[in-house]
Amino acid sequence: MVFYFKARPDAGDFTIFMGIDKYENEELIKYGFLEDIWFHVDKMSSAHVYLRLHKGQTIDDISEGLLEDCAQLVKANSIQGNKVNNVDVVYTPWSNLKKSASMDVGQVGFYNPKMVRTVRVDKRINDIVNRLNKTKVERKPDLKAEREAVSAAERAERKQQLRDKKRREEMERLEKERQAELRSYKGLMVSENMTSNKQIATTSKSLQEMEEDFM
Repeated sequence: MVFYFKARPDAGDFTIFMGIDKYENEELIKYGFLEDIWFHVDKMSSAHVYLRLHKGQTIDDISEGLLEDCAQLVKANSIQGNKVNNVDVVYTPWSNLKKSASMDVGQVGFYNPKMVRTVRVDKRINDIVNRLNKTKVERKPDLKAEREAVSAAERAERKQQLRDKKRREEMERLEKERQAELRSYKGLMVSENMTSNKQIATTSKSLQEMEEDFM
């Protein structure tokens, strides 16, 4: 089971979600999207909360309000973290999550610690948590199928982009050939004109000589 939440309206149309338990978290880790940002209370047990950004966005595009929603939600879903003030919440792109065979279920590491960011949460803000909980929807998605569908769409898009690129390159090649042919044709016309002018001059001279001889 996965819980889905709607972020504050002024932040835009964003979905926040988390697994019901550590086993569901394993699936979320395995079948995440490149647009997913992972949140967790630092050095404490907590839910794994994800924010799905829009395509093309990065961690730098997260607004303060959106970040606050995610941080408050993950704090509220930490048994220990929910009871204390001044907790740190870490977040990083899904692609930076590292999973090895030696790790426990639901446990993750990071490929690059420098890509992990931290936000301090001074205290729980009930207005934010309650607002998010009012939007909560429970679903049992087929995460593998969703991931495969997105991957297939991305492959199709890359193929189309490659076809478009080849088509543009072919059109550019044909245009270059056409321009080269035009330049060659213009050069030929100039050469013919020069020859024709010379012939006219020679003919004129011959007529003049004939006229002088006649005189």
